[in-house]
Amino acid sequence: MTNPIPLRSRHQAVLPDWLALYYDRPIELTHGEGRHVWDADGNRYLDFFGGILTTMTAHALPEVTKAVSEQAGRLIHSSTLYLNRPMIELAERIAALSGIPEARVFFTTSGTEANDTALLLATAYRRSNQILAMRNSYHGRSFSTVSITGNRGWSPTSLSPLQTYYVHGAVRTRGPFAHLDDTAFTAAAVADLEDVLGQARGGVAALIAEPIQGVGGFTAPPDGLYGAFREVLDRHGILWISDEVQTGWGRTGDNFWGWQAHGRSGPPDILTFAKGIGNGMSIGGVVARAEIMNCIDTNSISTFGGSPVTMAAGVANLAYLLEHDLQGNARRVGGLLLERLRAIAATVPAVREVRGRGLMAGLELTKPGTDEADPGAAAAVLEAAREGGLLLGKGGGHDTSVLRIAPPLSLTVAEAEEGAEILERALHSIV
Repeated sequence: MTNPIPLRSRHQAVLPDWLALYYDRPIELTHGEGRHVWDADGNRYLDFFGGILTTMTAHALPEVTKAVSEQAGRLIHSSTLYLNRPMIELAERIAALSGIPEARVFFTTSGTEANDTALLLATAYRRSNQILAMRNSYHGRSFSTVSITGNRGWSPTSLSPLQTYYVHGAVRTRGPFAHLDDTAFTAAAVADLEDVLGQARGGVAALIAEPIQGVGGFTAPPDGLYGAFREVLDRHGILWISDEVQTGWGRTGDNFWGWQAHGRSGPPDILTFAKGIGNGMSIGGVVARAEIMNCIDTNSISTFGGSPVTMAAGVANLAYLLEHDLQGNARRVGGLLLERLRAIAATVPAVREVRGRGLMAGLELTKPGTDEADPGAAAAVLEAAREGGLLLGKGGGHDTSVLRIAPPLSLTVAEAEEGAEILERALHSIV
């Protein structure tokens, strides 16, 4: 017998008030296929957000579904106390792809936990609790990761276990350096980094940075900025942690990892990943040089990190991504989509900027003729797009309102055009 109480009421009765739901009338997604999902009322949507960039290849991808089913039929769980063939196979692939020499891989269940582990490694290795982070950043919801999150809307407490210093440079078109060209912008950000280091007491452990900020609204610095930072960090012995939870696996099209746009000084010391590698399964992880990963001098395990089922999914998903050149598809189809979005934006005064790379695009909305954020407009477009059959995401900092677009990397040209047409109608509905 069906429970007569509406699902939203049941949600509100047992889950936290701060567990956000999209839409005035939240929807229950029941199944998906390819780049589409369906809700409990039978409505079909083109998915341009992919479970917050997590459904990376496609919904119900047969290769991943088959791998999960077969592994679950043999063994669902064992923990890291036993040899785990799927975990070792995926670690081998990721270590080789990471670009980090003598790489070691540790699996977690989320990006938050991956960044938490990276902070543990960096602070233990450097014997310091001081961390550099970027303004407008987001790195997770744990006690340690909210303490390095430079986005007020996602940092609910200042009672931090870390001493965090925030650096300029991750937001290209706002802030005190926005008027500068790329070369001068990078030079100013490097000078700011040097100045911030002058405020620290002794050795700083690490800089953590998203190559393209996710929750912050898909903002990015000029290419090469983190490479320039790396030269300063190396002089001080400070580690570079690249948070690739949203930028990894070819989503940006031009590069497999976001750090590669800043790689003039080599790969990061530590790389964190999650989201897309599992195509919906709970996988996160950390890649680091052996000397950093092995600096922990106590026993440790992961009960659920490296689960045989999730690892089987990751192996199958990564193989599909590489065999079908989804990075190349992100570059080609994403480039066309960005061009289309910029053409649409030219006709909508509320769109301040279209930015992004590959299949990672952001539309920043402001009150026309100003730089003032317009969260009401962003919410209205989100609703109108849903009514038109398109799911989008939202983001931004304390002074921005951004629509986030990040469909599965297998998006076709026809689907990109379909989504752009729906979004165009939604944008014009608020004018």
